[in-house]
Amino acid sequence: MGTPQGSPGRGGLGFLVLLLLLSPVRVLPQKCVWYGECGIASGDKRYNCAYDGLPIALPEDGYDLMQELCPGLFFGNVSTCCDVQQLQTLKNNLQLPLQFLSRCPSCFYNLINLFCELTCSPNQSDFLNVTSTIPYYDPVLKENKSSITELQYFIGDRFANAMYNACKDVEAPSSNVKALGLLCGKDVKDCNATNWIEYMFNKDNGQTPFSIIPIFSDVPVHGMNPMNNATKGCNESVDDSTGPCSCQDCSIVCGPKPQPPPLPSPWLLFGLDAVYVIMWISYMGFLLIFFALVFGVWCYRRRHFVSEYTPIDSNVAFSVNSHRDNGSITCGERLGERFENGLRMTFTSWGAFCVRNPRPVILFSVVFIAMCCSGFVYIKATTNPVDLWSAPSSQARKEKEYFDTHFGPFFRTEQIIIQAPKSHPDTYSPYPSGEDVPFGPPLTKDILHQVLDLQDAIVSITASYDNETVMLKDICLAPLAPYNNNCTILSVLNYFQNSHSVLDHTVGDEFFVYADYHTHFLYCVRAPASLNDTSLLHDPCLGTFGGPVFPWLVLGGYDDDNYNNATALVITFPVNNYYNDSKKLMKALAWEKEFINFLKNYNNSNLTISFSAERSIEDEINRESNSDISVVLISYMVMFVYISIALGHIQSCRRLLVDSKISLGIAGILIVLSSVACSIGIFSYFGIPLTLIVIEVIPFLVLAIGVDNIFIMVQTLQRDERIQGETLDKQIGRVLGDVAPSMFLSSFSETVAFFLGTLSTMPAVRTFSLFAGMAVLIDFILQVTCFVSLLGLDIKRQESNRLDILCCIKSSEEMSGVQRSESMLFLFFKNLFSPYLLKDWMRPIVIAVFVGILSFSAAVMHNVEIGLDQSLSMPDDSYVIDYFSHISKYLHAGPPVYFVLEEGHNYTSLEGQNMVCGGMGCNNDSLVQQIFNAAEIGSYTRIGYAPSSWIDDYFDWVKPQSSCCRVYNTTGQFCNASVSDPSCTRCRPLTPEGKQRPQGEDFMTFLPMFLSDNPNPKCGKGGHAAYYSAVNFINNKTEVGATYFMTYHTVLKTSSDFIDAMRKARIIADNITETMGIKEKNYRVFPYSVFYVFYEQYLTIVHDAIFNLCISLGSIFLVTTVLLGFEVWAAVVVSITIAMIIVNMFGVMWLWGISLNAVSLVNLVMSCGIAVEFCSHVTRAFTISTKGSRVERAEEALSHMGSSVFSGITLTKFGGIVVLAFSKSQIFKIFYFRMYLAMVVLGATHGLIFLPVLLSYIGPSVNKAKTRAAQERTRGTERERLLYF
Repeated sequence: MGTPQGSPGRGGLGFLVLLLLLSPVRVLPQKCVWYGECGIASGDKRYNCAYDGLPIALPEDGYDLMQELCPGLFFGNVSTCCDVQQLQTLKNNLQLPLQFLSRCPSCFYNLINLFCELTCSPNQSDFLNVTSTIPYYDPVLKENKSSITELQYFIGDRFANAMYNACKDVEAPSSNVKALGLLCGKDVKDCNATNWIEYMFNKDNGQTPFSIIPIFSDVPVHGMNPMNNATKGCNESVDDSTGPCSCQDCSIVCGPKPQPPPLPSPWLLFGLDAVYVIMWISYMGFLLIFFALVFGVWCYRRRHFVSEYTPIDSNVAFSVNSHRDNGSITCGERLGERFENGLRMTFTSWGAFCVRNPRPVILFSVVFIAMCCSGFVYIKATTNPVDLWSAPSSQARKEKEYFDTHFGPFFRTEQIIIQAPKSHPDTYSPYPSGEDVPFGPPLTKDILHQVLDLQDAIVSITASYDNETVMLKDICLAPLAPYNNNCTILSVLNYFQNSHSVLDHTVGDEFFVYADYHTHFLYCVRAPASLNDTSLLHDPCLGTFGGPVFPWLVLGGYDDDNYNNATALVITFPVNNYYNDSKKLMKALAWEKEFINFLKNYNNSNLTISFSAERSIEDEINRESNSDISVVLISYMVMFVYISIALGHIQSCRRLLVDSKISLGIAGILIVLSSVACSIGIFSYFGIPLTLIVIEVIPFLVLAIGVDNIFIMVQTLQRDERIQGETLDKQIGRVLGDVAPSMFLSSFSETVAFFLGTLSTMPAVRTFSLFAGMAVLIDFILQVTCFVSLLGLDIKRQESNRLDILCCIKSSEEMSGVQRSESMLFLFFKNLFSPYLLKDWMRPIVIAVFVGILSFSAAVMHNVEIGLDQSLSMPDDSYVIDYFSHISKYLHAGPPVYFVLEEGHNYTSLEGQNMVCGGMGCNNDSLVQQIFNAAEIGSYTRIGYAPSSWIDDYFDWVKPQSSCCRVYNTTGQFCNASVSDPSCTRCRPLTPEGKQRPQGEDFMTFLPMFLSDNPNPKCGKGGHAAYYSAVNFINNKTEVGATYFMTYHTVLKTSSDFIDAMRKARIIADNITETMGIKEKNYRVFPYSVFYVFYEQYLTIVHDAIFNLCISLGSIFLVTTVLLGFEVWAAVVVSITIAMIIVNMFGVMWLWGISLNAVSLVNLVMSCGIAVEFCSHVTRAFTISTKGSRVERAEEALSHMGSSVFSGITLTKFGGIVVLAFSKSQIFKIFYFRMYLAMVVLGATHGLIFLPVLLSYIGPSVNKAKTRAAQERTRGTERERLLYF
């Protein structure tokens, strides 16, 4: 990844100051104060020679330099107060300011004016006053001279302020900061005209050979006339060949600072949330109307002398024998009866066949299961989080692939956050004067040494892979390799070159410390790209890897920009990621494993450490899954034991082992699990990978559906009495004919709903729906085949008095056949629960309560949070939880974000450049400018900093005034600025044309040189460290392909922060694409950050949730309509009840703090399936009931199906769910325990309380065709009396 690179020193401007000065005590008009250089001040810095004569004509070999640097003095015979050597010194010392300020020509014009007047003005004596000199003997001329050691420079306030105002907004694109932050010696917010100039002229900045004391005044002082030359504002052109500074570098060009749009005002009614008020009014209105209707019907009934016990429904005039009504039968009723009868006859015949031929059926089932399960040899499991949460066709996934392909995958991040709880804050007192500066606990020297020891130990960690030793240096990000193989380590210790000796570097005497690590730290956090801190230490700040270390990336817990107050240190080791190179990736994984083990075992009582590696989250999820296996197994065991025991109906203790159905229960459970295995096997054949959600959720779902069907089948048979002369196979066939249509209804509607769920774009939902739909379908098939045969065999065993499980042993307790029996739960529902629930006074209360709950849920469902907190996916005891906590507490920068301009843009044309760049002449709505504007309102856009712009730095680097771009005049090869070779010449001529931006072939000729140039003291703009991966060349480096412009998001703490950041970045990129006018072309601008693929789902999750749930409800409605014999109204009632359950699930999610994400959406889709089980059986029993009134039919339906549904789902699941509460996994507790408990409780209450009451009010009328058909089937039997009298 390109790391932003900045200036080698904010003191760079001070270099200018090393200029030359001279000293007549008396100053006369048109006289100099110096001329030439004499005497060494320090290092390569020289004093200027005092001279009080007239200006001297410049030799012709200095004309080019004078015209280049000070064209305002190039007139007449060019008489000046400087010689050629002084001009050359001036040029050398202007290189760094040139690189950072020349992007705004008027700013640089004013600055160079300041130094040209100082160095060469023929009127020096007007505004320069020499105050101190020392003797100097010139060994060449053998003359005695004086070297100037101090001088006063009288500068006009107007000039100083105008120069500052022209420069204050200029950006340093590679460093994401203002240029003055690198050149002022102070934070940008503290920089002003006077202290900027004072810093440049201060000998203590390390660049100026002697002191220049600026005196600011607009009026003559002490006989001196301040230098007050004309200036150029940043919104003015310097000459005809240049334009005003860009909007990015001059705020007055683009007007006032952009303001974020106002936050949308909340929708309020009466000062409260409008949705709450509307739902409250709606609920009150409903209650008013509903109870008015109930009271009206009650009065009507009393007036017509009807018994008060007659139910309140539209069948009020029916007599108890209304089932014998001989009214005409409609076509719909006849069609429904025929369809119902067809299903009944089909399943009756099939059930009898399975009981008569158990062995072939069971054998066929086992063979089918074995064939499906053979697909396990092709099984693949998806553990890659990207594949789990992001569809291959999704926008974020495509953009990630594009980024990885063109620039390489985003690096792997190993990060440590360090605190020093036992250390105390330190106070630094600057020498010789200045306010005390507090330093946070981790910034004491002793702690920094300990942290450096830790850092060195990590660098030395060795791992082994494939018999090879792997160290950090083998896998780390080294942007300047092979010239510089140092690893990128983003650490505050890199300000000290990761060296104990540099950290201990001190300058002072026996009395005072003039400069130490405090001084260096305070300088480096302001100028992280400096190669010389300009203090007495003169140590570099630039990291050993060749790039800057930004303080907001390595320090935490500080306030505003007071980095010295940091309470935490952050060390980041970027490690190369490898695109389609598994061996190199495995090496990185092996080193990361040792990194984690080392830090887990690291012990230093002075340091508190939290850490994470790139592999940490996946490792912890896998560990969590393994640790929760026992919890899941116990959960299933609880359900298995309950099912095995509850299926049997023990008539006496002596027949315990005969009447129990443990073996049948186990067989039923195995069938359920086999259906899951078959589903996995079938899709494994087709190469569809398995996911964690499939493994964890689908067995639970299929067990609920499958066990419910088993209970209905077995308990209906237990309550049935064999008709005289009826054989066992016919009895089971008849029972299956009664219950299988209901089982078919629920299973088929769930299957269709799940298969339609595969239309979802979310991989987790799609995979779940696919596997769940197939598992439910196979489970139903196996239940009406294999289980029916097993049930027949079990009844035969019971009739022959053989023991359960040990079926070879016969019981001594003889009994003639299997007796009809009714369980306690059935009797409870029949004699107590159903009659009590359906009493006239109870039913309105039930409706009022459930509609109230629905209203509450509808009112709060829009407040359900979206997203998934990363920490929830971790085990309770995970080391990563501390890391997540410290990230949100200490970090001050968000993830990097790259604005990618796809291949196809023409960078060689002026128009194409202006669309992208951010400097002079660039469009005010260019790509860089729009990102800059977004950073200005970062609290809204969540863009934290101005972008690193390779094209703007390239234009500054290639300017002929700069010493950066040079080539050997013999070979044309690139010549680095640090090389001293006469054969190195400028890349471009110092002409008006040469000063323009390179275009056409010139652009492509020098760009590769820029991207290969390493930063050095003479050229801080080299692009290798900052942009080596930002530009993708195509067609053998003859054209520029895709490029990116990097910045950072603001600090993102919650899921909503991440979602909003991605949404805003996409809006910005879309707007850039629109304003660039490339929307109709085959390329665009898009943002990319490493987290986008995980959070993109949340941009559309509300739409996806609505779509998936509506698809499920719609399919359930259609299937229910058909399979209930075209009972449309019954299907409507079922759909309404399921919809209520779903809405109430959202209410529970809000109450219980469950967010909406892929996991919870899968659970919501699953709850549709569970809800069908609770509702469809009762509804079908209601539609086929032949009782006279709706209340009677609802009571009968609830009595016969309620106990089976309650025991089959509610009690089974409740035991299993409670165990999940003891899981170590927070995700299990929240998304499985809480949601499963909610769906079972809501399903049971709606299916067994609300639905029967609703049916008693508005259930479909009796189907007369079904009634007559039932009469014909039971005519002359005992069942006729039971059913109709």
